[in-house]
Amino acid sequence: MSNRKASELFVGDQCSVEQQLGLRRPISFTSVSSYQYFLGLNWFFFIELPSLPMMLQTRIALRGIRLPFRCLPSLPTPVRGYSTVINEIEKPADKPAASVSSFIDPNTSFAPPPSRDDSGVVLRTYTPRTPGVRHLRRPVNDHLWKGRPVHKLTFPKRGQAKGGRNNSGRVTVRHHGGGAKRRIRTVDFLRMDPGPQAVERIEYDPGRSAHIALTRSKETGKLSYILAADGMRAGDVVQSYLPGIPQDLWNSMGGAVDPGVLAARTAWRGNCLPLHMIPVGTLIFNVGLKPGKGGQICRSAGTYATVVAKGSDSRQKTILEEEPLAENATEEAKVEKKLSQREQQKQERLAQHITVRLSSGEVRLIHKDCCATIGITSNPNYHYTQLGKAGRSRWRNIRPTVRGLAMNAMDHPHGGGRGKSKGNIDPKSPWGIPTKSGYKTRPKWKINKAVVHARPRNQGQRRRGYN
Repeated sequence: MSNRKASELFVGDQCSVEQQLGLRRPISFTSVSSYQYFLGLNWFFFIELPSLPMMLQTRIALRGIRLPFRCLPSLPTPVRGYSTVINEIEKPADKPAASVSSFIDPNTSFAPPPSRDDSGVVLRTYTPRTPGVRHLRRPVNDHLWKGRPVHKLTFPKRGQAKGGRNNSGRVTVRHHGGGAKRRIRTVDFLRMDPGPQAVERIEYDPGRSAHIALTRSKETGKLSYILAADGMRAGDVVQSYLPGIPQDLWNSMGGAVDPGVLAARTAWRGNCLPLHMIPVGTLIFNVGLKPGKGGQICRSAGTYATVVAKGSDSRQKTILEEEPLAENATEEAKVEKKLSQREQQKQERLAQHITVRLSSGEVRLIHKDCCATIGITSNPNYHYTQLGKAGRSRWRNIRPTVRGLAMNAMDHPHGGGRGKSKGNIDPKSPWGIPTKSGYKTRPKWKINKAVVHARPRNQGQRRRGYN
C-alpha cells in the first residue's frame, strides 16, 4: 500500500472513530502554499473551474478557501517567500499609438501652469510655561525693527489718555483706562514732500494695528514715518506725486499726459497719488476724504479700497461748451433743456469725483484731488491675534466690559432684581435707548450724499458664522 493510501486510510479511520464517539472538532484548514502540490489535488471544483489555478499566484496563501471536508491531512510543505516571474509576450499593436505632441500645433503657446499659493497664515505659538502664554497667538513678523523709534518723531502720551474722562472728570468713553507707558509716533498721512524716499526699516507702532515705515528723503535727508504697505521692506523706494508730476516724467511722456505711461511709472506699491491718477481696479489704502487733508479711511491693518470708476474731464468740457437755449424756444424744448441741465450737473459732479468701493462693501464718491496710497495696509493677519490673558488687554488701555444684567438698577436698565433676570423689558442701552432688534437711531433726513450704495447690514439679525 502506498503512502498516499495509508494516509487516506488513517484519516478515514480517525474520522470514523470521532463520529462513533460523538466528537465534533472545528473544521481545520491547511494553507496550501506549494503550487505543484496544489495542481496535484484533484478536487471537484478544479473540474468546474479549470482556470482557477492559473489565476492564483504562488505567494498567496489559500487560507481563505473553505473546503467542504472536515478532516484534511496536514503535510509539511515548503513555503516560498517570493513569487514566480512569468514572462508575458505582448501582442503587437495594429497601429502605433500617436503621441500627444502630434495633436498639438507647434505654433501654439501655452500659459505656465497655475501655482498654488502656499503662503498660509503663520502664527507664532509659545510653550505653555505659564498660563498666560498657553493661548497666545501672534502673526510672524520677523522683518520688524527690534530697536527703539526715532525720538524726535515721537512725543510722550501724557494728556491723551485720561481713562475716558473729559475735562470735568466724567466718563465719556467706556472701557478705557490704564495702559502701558508709551510714546506716540507722528505719522505723515498727507505726504506732501516731493522726491523719492528710501525705506530704511519697518517698525511696530503700539498706537495702531498696522506697521509704519521709516523713510528718508534722497534730496533733503528728512526722516518721516508713513503707513507701511503690505510687502514693503527695507530698501524700497517710494514717492509722493501729490505736489505734482516731476519734470523728468513730463519729458518722458513728450510734454503731454499719457494715461498708460503715467500709470506704469507712478502706480507702484507704497506711492502716494491723487485719485484721478490711479487706474481703475487698483487697490488703495490711506484714502483721504477732503482735498488737502491726509488719509482718513482704510488705515487699519489689512484694509483696502478699490477704484471702481472715474469721471472723464473731456465729457465735462463737452457739457460746458453746449450752446444756450434760444429765447423763442417751445415749452417742450425748455423741459428737455431743464432735464439736460440736471444731467449736466450730475455729469459735472461725477467728473469731479472718483467712485471707490470700501472693504465693508460700501460704494461712495470721493473727490479726485484726495490722496491715496497704492497697495494694502500692512499686517493683514492681525485679526488672527489672540491676546491669551486679560492683562494684555489692560496693557492696551482696555478695561473690562461689564454686562448690564450684573449691574445695579441705578446703573443700567437691565440691572437689579433677584437672580439673573433683566425683567420683562426690551433690550436697552445704559442710557435707556432701545438697542438690538434692528432699532435705528440715525435721523432719516440726515443722508450722506457721497454714499452711492450703503454697506450691507444684518438688520438686527445675528450674522452667520458669528457667535
